[in-house]
Amino acid sequence: MVAFGFAATPNIEFGSGKIKLLPGFLKDYGNSILLITGKQSFIQSDYWDRLLLQFEAAKIRWIHYIIDREPTPQMIDACVQTHGNSNIDCVVAIGGGSVIDAGKAISAMMCHSGSVKDYLEGVGTKLPNGKKVSFIAVPTTAGTGSETTKNAVISETGAEGYKKSLRHDRYVPDIALIDPELTLLCPKDVTAQSGMDAFTQLLESYVSVKANAMTDALAVDGIRKIRDGLETAYHEADRLEARENVAYAAMLSGITLANAGLGTVHGFASSIGGFFNIPHGLICARMMEPVNRLTIDKLKKNASNDQALYKYARIGKLFSMNKNYTDADYIKILLELINRWTDEFKLKKLSEFGVQTADFKRIIAATDNKNNPAVLNNTELEDAMKCAL
Repeated sequence: MVAFGFAATPNIEFGSGKIKLLPGFLKDYGNSILLITGKQSFIQSDYWDRLLLQFEAAKIRWIHYIIDREPTPQMIDACVQTHGNSNIDCVVAIGGGSVIDAGKAISAMMCHSGSVKDYLEGVGTKLPNGKKVSFIAVPTTAGTGSETTKNAVISETGAEGYKKSLRHDRYVPDIALIDPELTLLCPKDVTAQSGMDAFTQLLESYVSVKANAMTDALAVDGIRKIRDGLETAYHEADRLEARENVAYAAMLSGITLANAGLGTVHGFASSIGGFFNIPHGLICARMMEPVNRLTIDKLKKNASNDQALYKYARIGKLFSMNKNYTDADYIKILLELINRWTDEFKLKKLSEFGVQTADFKRIIAATDNKNNPAVLNNTELEDAMKCAL
């Protein structure tokens, strides 16, 4: 067995109905919280009204801050400047990946000077010191796995745009409270995009060159849950068991990506997402089949990583009713499934968001190939983009 290390995870509280326990968990931190949510779904639900009544009964003082899109440095800085001196005991983020990333960054920047931009990898020049205000993550979507990671993704979209992380081992949430009931609020497109993001993260971390025995076990278990839950959650939105499966898979995807890293699909998600305002999960879904297909073709051609090909086949076998096919057959089944789901979930093509062939050069120049089981050259990366356009 290859030697490995394993990063810390939050105190995980998983299960339907767990949101009711949030006020009790806050007692360990204090009675003054900064409550960060999205703009609509959660605060327009009965969960919001019930939670505020619980806060009132527990004498918890709360300040509300809304994150309505993927967080930018300006959004993080504005919140810290406004509420940094409000004697906040705990930051609580209830929402999708953008809300949780924002909450994670805000909890950290309350203990730092300057702009969050100064501390972003590949953008700023300062190193975060690891100090933060206590932070609780409560996801309402099942996709990014941000509730179990140590990084917060911050972006600025445009010609000089970027999508980069604020990262430190101590930025893992103190508590990840995962209540799959909250994902019942998700519209179909969010369910699909988030679920495909989790699927991508699990597959990429499984075949990553940094994978280990623990991440492999968790990734396979997560992909089984994606198999059993995502399609049903999309078509039958009120099926709680399906929602539980996908929420569990997303949680695991955060743990596996934190320990094994991600590959070229997420390299594209970072570069494309920096230049264009496109949902992260949609980019992953559209890039997932061509990137993995080209990776597999290169692995076969170079005969350089039989273990990765075996892993691709093992995942394909999870989606097959026939257990007597060849590895090549199972790999084909996996790629066909990814294509089928991308079409079945009605996920738009990148060209519908303004991406053109003229953009390929700058996108590829900003795309990271690290951890992919085969390093794709610029021609192969361009081929992948053509398929997603």
